[in-house]
Amino acid sequence: MHFLGYNEHMDDLKKNIFLTGAPSSGKTTVMKKVIALLPLPSTGFYTEEERVAGRRIGFVMRTLGGKSGYLAHQDIQSDFHIRRYGVSIEHIETIAVPSITPCNRHIIIIDEIGKMECFSEVFKQAALAALDSPSIVVGTITLGGDDFITRIKSRGDIEIHEVTQENRDSLPDLILERVARLLRQ
Repeated sequence: MHFLGYNEHMDDLKKNIFLTGAPSSGKTTVMKKVIALLPLPSTGFYTEEERVAGRRIGFVMRTLGGKSGYLAHQDIQSDFHIRRYGVSIEHIETIAVPSITPCNRHIIIIDEIGKMECFSEVFKQAALAALDSPSIVVGTITLGGDDFITRIKSRGDIEIHEVTQENRDSLPDLILERVARLLRQ
């Protein structure tokens, strides 16, 4: 894993910029702040918790293009589960995958490369295609992970920042500065 400091040389700048951290550390909040301030059209998705009466009942994927659907929900019947949530492979492949397919845009948002998303082989291939493309990828990746996730974290073209209570307010500016520098290269 390559963790960059604020003063690293521009030649060391990686085109794939990821956040990691414990659940509820603020990864998606940082991503939403970055998305709101991106300097050019972007594509991709982010995931939000759905709560009813203060209780989490599922996770909704939302694309930057306006599509949405459940990533996982307590009422989804599926062969794939994380705790009490059934995972929707169909939504991963019909909502998330098309949104991260490289195109003529410069920035792809992937929130997140995690255990639920990686139940889909189609998603894993799409994530690799995005990472391998000329596009800048800004995303989140689970703190732990299986062999696939470990391989992504060890890529030479990825920089990973762990979101903490101390740095989560400064990370959007750091990421946007990195993106601006990449766009100037």
